[in-house]
Amino acid sequence: MTMLSRRASLLLPFGLAALSACATDVSPMPPADPTGRADPEMRGLLEAFASLNPKPIETLTPAEARRQPSMADAVKARQRMLGLPTAPRAIPQVRDITIPGSAGPLQARIYVPQAAPARGEPLPRLPMIVYFHGGGFVIADLDVYDSSPRALAADTGAIVISVHYRQGPEHRFPAAHDDAYAAYIWALQNAAQLGGDLSRVAVVGESAGGNLAINVAMMAREARAPLPVAMGLIYPVAGTDMTTPSYRANAMAKPLNAAMMKWFFDNYGTGAPSEKTDPRLNVVGNAELRGLPKAIIVTAEIDPLNSEGKALGEKLRANGVQVVERDYMGVTHEFFGADPKVLSKAGDAQRFVAAELQAAFAAPAPAVVAPRRNARRPRA
Repeated sequence: MTMLSRRASLLLPFGLAALSACATDVSPMPPADPTGRADPEMRGLLEAFASLNPKPIETLTPAEARRQPSMADAVKARQRMLGLPTAPRAIPQVRDITIPGSAGPLQARIYVPQAAPARGEPLPRLPMIVYFHGGGFVIADLDVYDSSPRALAADTGAIVISVHYRQGPEHRFPAAHDDAYAAYIWALQNAAQLGGDLSRVAVVGESAGGNLAINVAMMAREARAPLPVAMGLIYPVAGTDMTTPSYRANAMAKPLNAAMMKWFFDNYGTGAPSEKTDPRLNVVGNAELRGLPKAIIVTAEIDPLNSEGKALGEKLRANGVQVVERDYMGVTHEFFGADPKVLSKAGDAQRFVAAELQAAFAAPAPAVVAPRRNARRPRA
């Protein structure tokens, strides 16, 4: 049933002509705030986020946006409200390093879930995860996304290499994609000296990082480089269609909304019309997905990216890729890295991804399968 403005309803007794005359005064109802569907723990975390007075990202410059409170800050605020410790999850070895990227050095952070061996003892051969953080290819860094790689290292027993990459608008598409692949190749080449097992390397990413993770696998397949044994795709950016059901339902969601996604694309993209169909960004629509390794997909109910994450799982499965996925109800984008004592579903998602990664590490390494000759290929 169409809702009428108050002025239009008052004119109804005067007939349709009067109503037609004031039609320009009838504006569409703005989409409702969907965070009312959040479960109690998620609602508490969102309230903690609101208490930090974040400004709408889409109204800021990239430099201003990078200084805004993040959901990581909100988790700490919520921990303080609940009387919980705010120290990060303890990992035996954490160190910052610099690695070569596609166009210069990149910051990276290594998490090793075992104590350093005594002098003279051989390094262990642990599985490895190359992890890419979120932030729409524009904001965030290794510190904002510190909790997720800690959880992955602790729950999988794998070495995690968290990689920062060039961001827009200073470095536009495909700079982040090129850096992500360069970081993956560096991890393969340096696995032995890191204590890692070259045959057991996975890629994991959140949001924009999820897009980078699947692109790394596609680029490795194209180059006939060793494939990752699995892809952890946590609410990934997988398409450029902003009219999906979840974009419409969650246009006003927090901490990610539709206006922010447009802002991210505008600041990372070059503005070329072809980018909307480029398979590296529009993975669901145009990427060749045959021959990719196991995909572990996590989606959140209150998230503009929910529909494309589910569509990605369907398309991967249709192309013969093993897919395991879990959709978490009552939570929003960015829930994955929260302290499980603050948000229990974060702990469940972390354990789900870790268990599936461990299963992939125990399975035979995936073979490289070349895409069909007439398929559209992601450009390197």
